[in-house]
Amino acid sequence: MKVLIACEFSGIVRDAFIAAGHNAVSCDLLPTERPGPHIQDNVFSHLHDGWDMMIAHPPCTHLAVSGARWFKNKQKEQEIALEFVQLLLDAPIERICLENPVSIISTHIRKPDQIIQPWQFGHEETKTTCLWLKNLPHLQHTKIMDKRNNNLTPSGQNKLGPSADRWKARSRTYSGIADAMAAQWAHTS
Repeated sequence: MKVLIACEFSGIVRDAFIAAGHNAVSCDLLPTERPGPHIQDNVFSHLHDGWDMMIAHPPCTHLAVSGARWFKNKQKEQEIALEFVQLLLDAPIERICLENPVSIISTHIRKPDQIIQPWQFGHEETKTTCLWLKNLPHLQHTKIMDKRNNNLTPSGQNKLGPSADRWKARSRTYSGIADAMAAQWAHTS
């Protein structure tokens, strides 16, 4: 299966699909952090390239409700971000998953089809993650952890101080979630 991983610089989801035997390519404006098939370009230039599936991770900077205190000053940025999300959801690709934290996508476009947590996929972390799905089933939990650290992550994602790259560390997909996507969605029809 030919899979586009949109807005991914880390290569985590791409590599999970490759490990499952699929032709997966990440695409982002940034270079990839891991060696592997990657298109460094605007994803909209590649949506018509015959993909069977797209997993999209649009930037949440202007969408996530965790930044609600700044919303009144970000209306134009939010409008642009929502247009970006809608274009991804409307892409001419049969199967789509759009992933984002709790955000204004729910009120301006539609509610997510599923809400997941890393602790449902073998990680101890709590990080509410919403999935908007097109022609894909809900992800089934793979390894529910007994200990939930209430958003205090061993990886340090939620303890990071201000920095120019803080968003990068916080945006990486947990490998357990990526592996579940590849294993469960790789053979959907």
